Amino acid sequence: MKIVFAPDSFKESLTAAEAAAAMQRGFAKVFPQAEYICMPMADGGEGTADALVNALNGEWISAEVHDPLGRPIFARYGLLPGNRAVIEIAEAAGLHLVAADERNPLHTSTFGVGQLILHALSRGCRHIILGLGGSATNDAGAGMLQALGFKLLDQNGQPLPVGGATLAGLSAVNDEAVPAALRECHFEAACDVTNPLCGAQGASAIFGPQKGATPQMVVALDTALSHYADIIAAHGFADSRDQAGSGAAGGMGFTLRSVLNAQLLPGIEMVMAETDLNACLKGADLVVTGEGRMDGQTAFGKVPSGVLKAAQAQGIAVIGIAGSVGGDAAALNALGFKAVFPTIAAPASLTDILASAAHNVERTAEQVAAVWQLGMNRQTR
Repeated sequence: MKIVFAPDSFKESLTAAEAAAAMQRGFAKVFPQAEYICMPMADGGEGTADALVNALNGEWISAEVHDPLGRPIFARYGLLPGNRAVIEIAEAAGLHLVAADERNPLHTSTFGVGQLILHALSRGCRHIILGLGGSATNDAGAGMLQALGFKLLDQNGQPLPVGGATLAGLSAVNDEAVPAALRECHFEAACDVTNPLCGAQGASAIFGPQKGATPQMVVALDTALSHYADIIAAHGFADSRDQAGSGAAGGMGFTLRSVLNAQLLPGIEMVMAETDLNACLKGADLVVTGEGRMDGQTAFGKVPSGVLKAAQAQGIAVIGIAGSVGGDAAALNALGFKAVFPTIAAPASLTDILASAAHNVERTAEQVAAVWQLGMNRQTR
C-alpha cells in the first residue's frame, strides 16, 4: 500500500513537514509495512520556501536586511538547483516582524525584500520565485525597487523616503543604476489572491486594515497607489493595476508584474509543479492532506483543494485532516473529499491546543487509518 501525505502548515503550530510527519506516524501504527511519501505543500504564503527547499534538496541562505520599519534583521531564503532562489517576502516584510502598536502601512516598506533579491543575485541566481503573503506593507513593492537600484524621485528630483504614503509624491522613475544581473533575472510570484491594485477590492481597502490602517489611512494609501501606478505607466512600464493579483502583498503584485515582468501564478499550482506532486501520486492508494482549518473557503486556491484535484485526476481517494473543520464542511465532501477529520479532542485554551497539535494530528491519523483498514477488510470479505 502507498500513502502520500501532502498537507499545508497548521498555522502557529506545525510546519507542513511537521504535519506530514505526524500523519505518517499515526498511519504507521496501523499500517507499519506501507510505503509512505511525505510531500509538504504550500500555497504561496507561509511555508512555500520550506516546501520547495525540502522537496528539491535546496540550501538555506541567511542575509542581513531591513525589516518593514528599517531595522536590521537576519532573514533567510532558499537556494535551489539550477541557479534559482525562493524568497518568502514575509521574511523581510512580514506582519509578524512588527508589533501590534507599531503597525502603520503609511511607513512600512519592502526594502528588505529587494535586499534579499540582491543577495540571491550575488549568489548567481537568475530565476527567483517569490511567495507573496503575510506582508506588513502597502508600498506596492516600491521599497523593493529602491533597494534594487531604482531611483524613485519627487518633483524636486530628490529620492522618496520609503513607505506607502510617500508614493503620493512620486514624480519620476530612473532605472539607470539597476544592476545588469537584475535584467537577466526571471521572476515568478506565487499569489493566492485576485485583488486589483486599487479601489474597493484593492490592496489598501481589503488588506490595509489588518496591517494597521485606519479608514483615513486606507483612502490616503489607495490614492498614493493610484498615483504610483500612473507614474510607473508614464515611464514606459506596463499598467497592470486592474489585473487579478496586482493587489497582492500590499500591491507588490503590481510592481513585480509591471516593472520586473514577473509571472503571477496560483501558489498551490506552482508548488505542485515544482515538487512534481503528480509523479509522487502515481500508484498511490490514498492521499491525506490538510491545514489548520478546512471549511467552504478551502476550495478557493488552498492547498487541500489543489492536492484534491491532482489526486482526482489519477483516481486516488483523498482524506483531509485539519485542526478544525467549519460548519460548512459538507461543501468539502461535495468537492470530492472522502472524509474530513478535525483533530481537536476537547475544549482547551488556544495555547494548549497549539502546543499539542502534533500529538492531535498523529492521534487523529491513527484513527483515520483504523477506519481505512476497516473498509479494506470489508472489501476483502
